[in-house]
Amino acid sequence: MKYGIICGNGRFPVLALETARKQGDEAVAIAIKEEASGEVERVAARCHWISLGELSRLIEICKQEGITQIMMAGQVKHAKIFSSIRPDWRLFKVLAALPLQNTDSLIGAVQKVLLDEGISLEDSTLLLKPLLAGLGPVTKRKFSADEERDIQYGRRIAHALASLDLGQSVAVADRACVALEAMEGTDAMLRRAASLVEGKRLSLVKASARRRHLLFDVPAVGPATIDVMVETGTTALAVDAGRTLLIDREEMVAKANAAGIALVGMEALG
Repeated sequence: MKYGIICGNGRFPVLALETARKQGDEAVAIAIKEEASGEVERVAARCHWISLGELSRLIEICKQEGITQIMMAGQVKHAKIFSSIRPDWRLFKVLAALPLQNTDSLIGAVQKVLLDEGISLEDSTLLLKPLLAGLGPVTKRKFSADEERDIQYGRRIAHALASLDLGQSVAVADRACVALEAMEGTDAMLRRAASLVEGKRLSLVKASARRRHLLFDVPAVGPATIDVMVETGTTALAVDAGRTLLIDREEMVAKANAAGIALVGMEALG
């Protein structure tokens, strides 16, 4: 198979490109200049660099390469999407017609433009199904009774927010919602939460139920997530099984076990 992979930041796009190569698939990187690492050039069959907003260039590359299936891999910071983007004429028309200025509306409109050009936007995890969290504990330690109560409360909040285009994460302490993720990302949200309840233990819920699909913005946790949890006194993490990527799993689990952190895959609500 031949795929185009739109590469954002982090390890996700590198892993997707490596997996495609191992499977004998041809994966062409379409790397976002403002986000992607130069490492994608090493593992891609070929690499094209574009800026945020260059929708016409994206379509041109796909036509040139004979690509009919593309997927998004890696994060593009939400704040950049709406503050730093310099749209070309095609994306300008898309933005002008959006009913709401949020990521769901934008990607949905772009998806339609791509389909009209014969290009299908695929599930972001298509190449990485083995990296998705399963049901049950990922680490040696399970949730304590107090953590379990916080996690269940946080999951209800995340589910209640499922219809809104907000962030993926909720921080809870003593069954009180301390912080919700918005455009700043999970790490910044956790640091903000820690500053609000200094000295208290935090629990973190990462949810995916706000979208039924996995076309973009797929929840992911990795070693860096554990580092920030240790820094902020966060001792428990719940993720949606089958819908959350575990990046560099062995390293992440080793770090979590060493820090006494509990990480559990749970059935997605909704």
